[in-house]
Amino acid sequence: MSNDKVENSKVKDCADKDGAVDNQAAESHTATHAASPNSAFSLVKHDNGIAHLVMDVADESMNTLKAEFAEQITQVLAQIKADTSIIGIVLCSGKPDSFVAGADINMLNACQTKEEVVALSRQGQMIFAQLEQLTIPIVAAINGPCLGGGLELAMACHGRICSDNAKTALGLPEVQLGLLPGSGGTQRLPKLVGLQKSLDMMLTGKQLRAKQALKSGLVDDVVPNSILISAAENLVLSFSTKGKHYHKSQRKIGLVEKLLANKAGRNIVYQQAEKSVLSKTQGNYPAPLKIIDCVRTGLEASSTQGYQVEAEHFADLVMSSESQQLRHLFFATTEMKKEQGVADVKAEAILKAGVLGGGLMGGGIAFVTATKANVPVRIKDINHKGINSALKYSYDLLNKKVKRRFILKSEMQKQLAMITGTVNFTGFKSVDIVVEAVFEDLALKQEMVVAVEEHTQEQTIFASNTSSLPIHKIAAQAKRPENVIGLHYFSPVDKMPLVEIIPHENTSDKTISTTVAFAKKQGKTPIVVKDKAGFYVNRILAPYMNEAAILLLAGEPVDKIDNALVKFGFPVGPMQLLDEVGIDVGAKIGPILQADLGERFAAPAAFDKLIDDGRLGKKVNKGLYLYKQPKKGLVAKLTGLIKPLPSKPVDESIYPLLGITPKGKLSAETIAKRCLYMMLNEAARCVDEGIVRNARDGDIGAIFGIGFPPFLGGPLRYIDSVGAKSVVAQLSQWAEQYGERYSPCQALITMAENEQSYY
Repeated sequence: MSNDKVENSKVKDCADKDGAVDNQAAESHTATHAASPNSAFSLVKHDNGIAHLVMDVADESMNTLKAEFAEQITQVLAQIKADTSIIGIVLCSGKPDSFVAGADINMLNACQTKEEVVALSRQGQMIFAQLEQLTIPIVAAINGPCLGGGLELAMACHGRICSDNAKTALGLPEVQLGLLPGSGGTQRLPKLVGLQKSLDMMLTGKQLRAKQALKSGLVDDVVPNSILISAAENLVLSFSTKGKHYHKSQRKIGLVEKLLANKAGRNIVYQQAEKSVLSKTQGNYPAPLKIIDCVRTGLEASSTQGYQVEAEHFADLVMSSESQQLRHLFFATTEMKKEQGVADVKAEAILKAGVLGGGLMGGGIAFVTATKANVPVRIKDINHKGINSALKYSYDLLNKKVKRRFILKSEMQKQLAMITGTVNFTGFKSVDIVVEAVFEDLALKQEMVVAVEEHTQEQTIFASNTSSLPIHKIAAQAKRPENVIGLHYFSPVDKMPLVEIIPHENTSDKTISTTVAFAKKQGKTPIVVKDKAGFYVNRILAPYMNEAAILLLAGEPVDKIDNALVKFGFPVGPMQLLDEVGIDVGAKIGPILQADLGERFAAPAAFDKLIDDGRLGKKVNKGLYLYKQPKKGLVAKLTGLIKPLPSKPVDESIYPLLGITPKGKLSAETIAKRCLYMMLNEAARCVDEGIVRNARDGDIGAIFGIGFPPFLGGPLRYIDSVGAKSVVAQLSQWAEQYGERYSPCQALITMAENEQSYY
């Protein structure tokens, strides 16, 4: 194929990715100008004087920016400047549903020193500055994801138009990797969308849909994808005829933004942003504060200084341990997405699904099956009340999306129509998988296996959402045990990303691969774990929770224990987590773990008093914390102005009930360390016993399943960073002081002796 034909093909793709070429654009697509061979950037010139700068990274499904592109872009810019017949540029993608998904993170890992990273950032800033300084207008035509470096590239253009494609999303999510936008993003975004909106986007990594981007002033227009290129060309022409570049922002300047026109007003925003960041991150993540500093420098000092500070801060973050761990996590999850349940064993398609039980778990499983996996789901419950409850679960979640304008009401109705219910097994004959979410009772679950086998196809998979019962026992009476597997979701199902997939010894490889693929379609991150009591997540969580309970009984206050672990980096403390999950749920799991794994899993006997007192946690508004607060009187309101009343205070009656007097002798660091090291010890055992396939899965399971601090990389990476020798020494010291439960496992001792690590 000749160069001209290649370029014409790219033009057609760029002009119309929906297959209906706009007539106006088509008429101008008559002349082409090929760029350098093997370049990701092609310059395609047309009779109307507008050239298309097409980005198309070879052999990749999505465009990502790479360090080696600097020379290619420089060459293309030189071509543009040399050709005086070009009156404007449309920057677009050669990919069908993606603009630019961001920068290639591998190039950051290749940097050995801070100076290398600063140079990389400055290079990106300078290249984008050259785009901005072109004497002819350049407009970005955005279809699909436009994220990170992709949005920084688009913001360097003189205008932006995006398609109304549902996949179109614009954002700067670098903070999620412990980074900040390092190619001018912290300087350009505030000028386009305002101070408050830019901080909100960069500090949260929030992505804007097309209409939100238009409303915020980030793009000039939103059009159907079929006329995207034509609209971009028209914007180029309008810039050219006016003889200058301008940004026709759709953003309405409100009263608050007018107040921010003065420095004093902006200082309040910076201070509030810093306060909010420290409250949410406990100071464990350096990126948000550095983002605020970059924005402040650019607005209050100068853009020149802003760009320099951005490059310096970006380099500091790239070299930080927090970002390195978050990047490890990103690569690990990306790698997992490419894996099958069992290598070389292809998954069967799941076209229809069934769910047993209409409770919170059943309703959540049905919701993600219908809305994420796009698979019709049939819920069976013993009565219509249960079915209605499950349907209401999905209705409430979807209705919230409609109110927030994330989806149309018609889309909500379409998704709800995929969820149906029955009080018998009608409609189950054609399902490919049945997920059981009934009460945690072995006999009942065994009955469900038998009933499902009678009313479904021979190949139908029976997946049990058990949190503790061994899968081989659930499959004990099955005629087709090869189809039985564990599929353990975490609550709330619509938010928690992890699932544990638990095959027993007779589960077929096909069942494993199919279940893994099904979980991925539901938007979950699955880890395959061994069929042993507690599986993985609950097994490493139990010693952590038990240690917190022991500390409480030793006189450490409830809120002090929770605050210590939140400060360490967990999203909630162990006491609050117990209330959230349900104290009765924890009481059921404990004896199963103790029976199979030994006395180190024995929960303090005193905690039985909580259940006897009806303290089951948040679900009954009675636990370790108060959930129904008394009405505030005048005195309370006045004192509240001075010192805000806590939104969820500890129920002080818990102390006399347990027969303790809270004194709080230990430091927050010691409390956090004692709870944490119990988890580390058990995680090491799990890897050694093959409960998880590898350390990577163990770390992902802990982060996504129980909120282990992501910036620490997971319990196994944390052992590596502290050193197995140090962990063993500390556990051994506590074993002498407090008892055998602290004894380091043999796997850790061996690692310490041989100076080994997990990674």
